[in-house]
Amino acid sequence: MTVYHNSLDPFYRSPFGSLPVNTQIRLRVSVGNEQLPSRVDLRIWDGAEHRYPMRSLGSTHGRHLYEAVIITPASPGLVWYRFELFDDNNSCTFYGSPSNGTGCGVGVQGSQEGFQISVYSADFKTPEWMREGIMYQIMTDRFFHGKGTDALLKAKADQGVIIHDDWYEMPLLQIGENADNLANDFFGGNLEGIRQKLPYLRDLGVTVLYLNPIFNARSNHKYDTSDYMHIDPMFGDEADFRKLCEDALAQGIRIILDGVFSHVGDDSVYFNRRGTHGEKVGAYRDPESPYRKWFSFHHWPEDYECWWGFKTLPNVNEMDEDYRRYILNGEDSVIRHWLRAGASGWRLDVADELPMPFLRELRTAVRETKDDAVIMGEVWEDASHKVAYSELRSYVIGDTLDSVMNYPLRDALIHFLLGYKGASSIAHDLSCLAQNYPNPFLFSLMNLMGSHDRPRILNVLAGKDGNDMARTDREHLHLSQEERMLGILREHLMLRYIMSVPGIPCIYYADEAGLEGAADPYCRRTFPWGREDTYLVEYYKDLIRLRRENQVLRTGFYAFFAPCEDVLGVIRYNHNSSDVFGNAAEPACMLTLINRSSHPVNVFLLREELHGAVRFTAGSGESYSVRDGGVTIPISGMMGITVTAVEFE
Repeated sequence: MTVYHNSLDPFYRSPFGSLPVNTQIRLRVSVGNEQLPSRVDLRIWDGAEHRYPMRSLGSTHGRHLYEAVIITPASPGLVWYRFELFDDNNSCTFYGSPSNGTGCGVGVQGSQEGFQISVYSADFKTPEWMREGIMYQIMTDRFFHGKGTDALLKAKADQGVIIHDDWYEMPLLQIGENADNLANDFFGGNLEGIRQKLPYLRDLGVTVLYLNPIFNARSNHKYDTSDYMHIDPMFGDEADFRKLCEDALAQGIRIILDGVFSHVGDDSVYFNRRGTHGEKVGAYRDPESPYRKWFSFHHWPEDYECWWGFKTLPNVNEMDEDYRRYILNGEDSVIRHWLRAGASGWRLDVADELPMPFLRELRTAVRETKDDAVIMGEVWEDASHKVAYSELRSYVIGDTLDSVMNYPLRDALIHFLLGYKGASSIAHDLSCLAQNYPNPFLFSLMNLMGSHDRPRILNVLAGKDGNDMARTDREHLHLSQEERMLGILREHLMLRYIMSVPGIPCIYYADEAGLEGAADPYCRRTFPWGREDTYLVEYYKDLIRLRRENQVLRTGFYAFFAPCEDVLGVIRYNHNSSDVFGNAAEPACMLTLINRSSHPVNVFLLREELHGAVRFTAGSGESYSVRDGGVTIPISGMMGITVTAVEFE
């Protein structure tokens, strides 16, 4: 008995992808005519088991087809399905999802794993400005020094903190407790510096700024929060933040803040391990402290739960009532206060370490305060079925997050460009991710290339990221001219693809300027003002402009494909005069191809794959028309191309 089902094929599963509650879905499975089962059941699991007999549709092309039509549950959640085929002796053959963790694709005979359907809330909506925008991530200390904090810099230096005199120096690596970098060297970047560079960001095409933490903390990265209600004095104050938000919005730029709510710094006013805030302040120094319940002490005060074993980062009890009131629910809670001060949303650090009830309450607080604010989480894997602390968590169904950092896309493109995986595998992986993500979520994904947690993307794509070196040697890592050229060519390809897929493209500050660097702290170097790679900056501008000028690249339908193992493609199109959200849209079709090989490739696409388009043009002026049942598009080695349909049937 040969059984077949492909969850990515609309013939076997329709509609494609995730579905709202109470929605009809058709599922099919086929069996070779040489040995037919006596009956076929569709087995559904949504927290309880359900079975549906599948009806026979007859035979075609040597295979017998079975079908069942079901309705998705009335409540959001994950649904899993498999097929069970019985012979005359009631012996069962299972047919389920491959055991690769995706819950997607062509099934495997004998597998009892379920194919996944993400069922989301009917009223799940995400802010339009996310899917329409271009994001830019900034570590404030490393972006630009504006006037106003020079005296504070000197005061910090007097306290033993290291202040760099030369903006272009390398950050320092100083190993401290738990083998962690002390991160106590500063360059003086501040909120006023960001405000002064708003014209640069607007000219680049940026519409959303994501700021790494800006609240008071000992470190330069600020993930060790000292006080959630105060901007770090080295960065400015609340008035500076409000002015930045106001001036940015006037130039069409929104600001997202980084919320670190799973842990605080040991130097915080809430914990006060170092005694900075006095002898009877904080849970570490006062067992009667109002913050005592926020923390878990095995043996007070020295033995306490901390984040990943870092004693400098005490974990908080997120579900403590007082903590939730302070962060989420109070009238002037942290979440509400900074939204009212001008923020347009929150990126949640280690979102998958926050309890789901906490995230649901956070969503309520955000929506009550500013209904078009975004909630973006740090989740590195498929966010539809992340297992954390032995619990299966789905962040995509409309009750917690709007978006996550799309590391799966980043990793897939790196693996493709470096030759670790072929295009067909990448197209399949991206299709599976899209199947598991509802459109409101998929089109709000933070599609990043670089980040503060990884070596600079230029180094990664050059194949020289320093991860094979001792941390103390990485300061001296430099790309040769040949390595840099190879990295830039690959960065061109990755950027073009990022600009062509659903989600909001995100630029890590200075990637557009060609900054190099190994992992932390060297990926956190200062922006090289006056020393930018101007050619690369202009390339970023051109591709950002391409996306911003073409609606179909932002909200059109999509399909990932692989013409050959060295060429990865994505096609974007409008369907029946509408985009993917049902908004009226002109007929449009755009095709992006990236060729990782050094040799040219002719890509042939069938007429039926082109959604009515019969002639395309490229930005350089070439024209490609449908002939002999399709269109041929040549693409040079190590090059990318985006073509636009200019004529339809």
